[in-house]
Amino acid sequence: MAKKSKGNRIQVILECTEHKTSGMPGMSRYITVKNKKNTTERMELRKYNPLLKKVTVHKEIK
Repeated sequence: MAKKSKGNRIQVILECTEHKTSGMPGMSRYITVKNKKNTTERMELRKYNPLLKKVTVHKEIK
């Protein structure tokens, strides 16, 4: 059997940047995983924001 390593995949939280600047209550966040060796910089994905009812840019937060 193969050895199990700790792995390079980590869980990250993506938060809507457009909603943050609007000042509206609530927050759109998504949880995803990334490989920390291949993707060293912070992730940016276009995801759906149900509060604004449109697709916006979501950035990784720490």
